[in-house]
Amino acid sequence: MHNSNPNSRTTSSIIRKSRTMPNPIRTDLHKVDDTSFAYIFEQNCTVELKAGDGLVRCNVYRPKNSGPVPVLVTYGPYGKDTYYGDFHAKSFEEVNPEHKSVHSAWETPDPAFWTSKGYAVVRADERGIGQSRGYLDTMSRGTSEAFFEVVEWAAEQPWSSGKVGLLGISYYAGSQWRVAARKPKGLAAIIPWEGMSDYYRDRCRHGGILSNNFIKFWWNRQVVSNQYGRPADEEIIMVKDVGSGEGPKRPKTSPETVEGNLSVEERAQNRRDQTVDNQLYQFRDEEYYASKEYDMGDIEVPLLSVGNWGGILLHLRGNLEGYTHAGSEKKWLRMITGRHDLPFYYKEEVAIQQSFLDAFLKGDDRDGWTTGKVPPVDLVLRKGDVAFNNPREEKTFPRRAESEWPLARTQWTKWYLTPDKGFTPDAQQAQSARTRKLAYKALGTLENPELVQFTSAPFTQETEITGPLVARLSVSVSPEAGGPTPSDIDLFVTLRHISPAGKEILYTGTAGDGVPLTKGWLRVSLRKVAAHHRKNRPYLPWREYLSTDVQPVVVGEIYEVDVEVWPTSVVVEAGGKLVFEVSSGDTQGCGIFLHNDPVDRSPAKFQGLNHICFGPRESNYVVLPVIPPK
Repeated sequence: MHNSNPNSRTTSSIIRKSRTMPNPIRTDLHKVDDTSFAYIFEQNCTVELKAGDGLVRCNVYRPKNSGPVPVLVTYGPYGKDTYYGDFHAKSFEEVNPEHKSVHSAWETPDPAFWTSKGYAVVRADERGIGQSRGYLDTMSRGTSEAFFEVVEWAAEQPWSSGKVGLLGISYYAGSQWRVAARKPKGLAAIIPWEGMSDYYRDRCRHGGILSNNFIKFWWNRQVVSNQYGRPADEEIIMVKDVGSGEGPKRPKTSPETVEGNLSVEERAQNRRDQTVDNQLYQFRDEEYYASKEYDMGDIEVPLLSVGNWGGILLHLRGNLEGYTHAGSEKKWLRMITGRHDLPFYYKEEVAIQQSFLDAFLKGDDRDGWTTGKVPPVDLVLRKGDVAFNNPREEKTFPRRAESEWPLARTQWTKWYLTPDKGFTPDAQQAQSARTRKLAYKALGTLENPELVQFTSAPFTQETEITGPLVARLSVSVSPEAGGPTPSDIDLFVTLRHISPAGKEILYTGTAGDGVPLTKGWLRVSLRKVAAHHRKNRPYLPWREYLSTDVQPVVVGEIYEVDVEVWPTSVVVEAGGKLVFEVSSGDTQGCGIFLHNDPVDRSPAKFQGLNHICFGPRESNYVVLPVIPPK
């Protein structure tokens, strides 16, 4: 074993005191194995952070018998040493066998495959995770700064060509947007594959409403269980006044911290708990959220944003908005379907990843990324009912190249809600509607939904709907007898697709569950639209979600609000129908992405009757992006 990198920032002494952690730093951990695998495996390379607030440890996988090669970097919280088959065994069973090896890891490129294609792979434990000591604050400015240093470190190594690419799913995609905006030296291309780009709007607070259940699941199961200093055999621990539970045991392939374990109290002091912070903070101008903001326009590197139509509660919006607002001159949008974990490894999708990376990291542009041969937008169209979580059949969906997003030929068409629960493009029919309120109880739950559904007549001809949506609703609230006086309304909306046979067609969601076409949300007290903001568009009302934006909701008043509905794509066949649903809580298709925090949605503020109001002065419609045939 030897240290193959004499120019790295690894310290020469064996032990040095850390500024931030009680245990001494060990620097004798770097190991190199150049015999056991078809590639060279380096474990625990150390990048000491210039800010002095910790260090990052990486595993490096690189081709044998080669000169300097381009590098693919991932940086995240799931443990660089954690085996994919251990982290999520069922998912790993279904992965393309070409991407299975002893060093496979969840949501990241497989080292055995990519080293065989002439790339080095660097997999880093995020600061505060695994073997990387420091303050754990996922998705923060501080951790993005540490990621920046890892990218520059990778570009400087003697085995590196100096060009770095970023490739990974979900968290390993969302972090790419932020670090790319910081423009680290050596970064040459990124592929954020199903990754949210807006921490507040995409992930934490949909329309201002806390998406608490996923955050709790993700934080406890996948993150804090891998925190630096966590003992391997420790079960869920609750710590009074310092945070939530610490999740299940570390995965069996995730080794204990080499510098020694830390106490429960020490670990609690060394992290920001997302389950606590996202409940406590509500607005983007509070330091917690503000510290995670950045300007997408600062992203300049070549970009391939890959979004999934089924990711309607976490990543979809981020990939489309990231593509739209990135400052890159060379950028592409590719849309897919399927679960969030498997398509990344499909043979045909990997071929596109490699083609893109070869073009910008190796100068091998065999497919014409730099010459205009590859169209800017590549869409998959969901047509027919192939059943959800059915990868083979989903691959039969047709694809179509486009020049922009949203599509320039979109016919933005108003479909009106009527008091008899119709859903129609006939404005005259809607205008003749009598004055009426449709009432439903507030604080509906998945088990006991409170909703109103508006159903269209059967379509007379095949119709494609592809793009962003917006719903205008006239709403009010009233108290229940003996109940509190409500002072806010939470709106949950859903667009559903009914087949000509009368069955709802469900599509593959993030975790393989059946989901509808799309969803949208709005907290009515946060209805203020930033009308003059450069990102405000007729089809996407832009809200800043500031503490100064809060507006009152008073019993008896009618409020006309625009609800952002996440984009979708579907071909409705002749005889099919659409259903637009308005509810006061989560309904079918939300999966683990529940919005049911008892503090964020307290009965004292929300309990009552919600109303959709109709009359000559009220507007209730959905703007659908209808696409005429080419």
